[in-house]
Amino acid sequence: MDVDMQSLEFSDGTVFSEGRRLYTVSAAPGHRVYGERTPVVDGREYREWNPNRSKLAAYISNGGRTVPIRRGSSVLYLGASSGTTASHVSDMAADGKVYCVEFAPRMFRELVGNCSPRPNMIPILADATDPSGYRFLVGSADVVYEDVAQKNQADILADNMEAFGAEYGMVAVKARSEDVAEAPKAVFRRAKERLKERGMEILDARSLEPFEDSHEMIVVKRR
Repeated sequence: MDVDMQSLEFSDGTVFSEGRRLYTVSAAPGHRVYGERTPVVDGREYREWNPNRSKLAAYISNGGRTVPIRRGSSVLYLGASSGTTASHVSDMAADGKVYCVEFAPRMFRELVGNCSPRPNMIPILADATDPSGYRFLVGSADVVYEDVAQKNQADILADNMEAFGAEYGMVAVKARSEDVAEAPKAVFRRAKERLKERGMEILDARSLEPFEDSHEMIVVKRR
């Protein structure tokens, strides 16, 4: 197939682009998660990564390059849902682990199915607000990635980073989940202030529009 895949500079060979399209190299060739295109180039199967279906892809599509996930990373993914984005994180951390925490039983059943062909993707039925409930399964993590639709999103990230010794964190802040009436920019500002209070350095903060309304990705590092 005549496709010119270019590795993005931040990604340690884990995220690629061809024009405006994003791709990861499949860690489970032959398995699609959400009907994505899977071109094969030079013997490798790539999975197209749709920014309309993934907040992490939306962040990257909007120019975000502060993604601390590497091939050997241990990633704690909070709010994994059915595993759409988590499966691409599994591709990125192909030599590491992705611990996928999901609270809703229906979504968890789909998540288990999407984890089954991926040995590095571990489903966990648990509440992201209570890290003690899955500490024995995870042990430690390099990165915490959060995508949960509830209040106190900054504290959920900080609590999990502290519990598992993670140096880096990413949170897709949903303004309407924090306060449906407050201006999103005020919600985002308060989230960043809270993360700083919890000992975090803000590495990047970027709107996810037009892919996601009233969302901002915040990337942090523990001081």
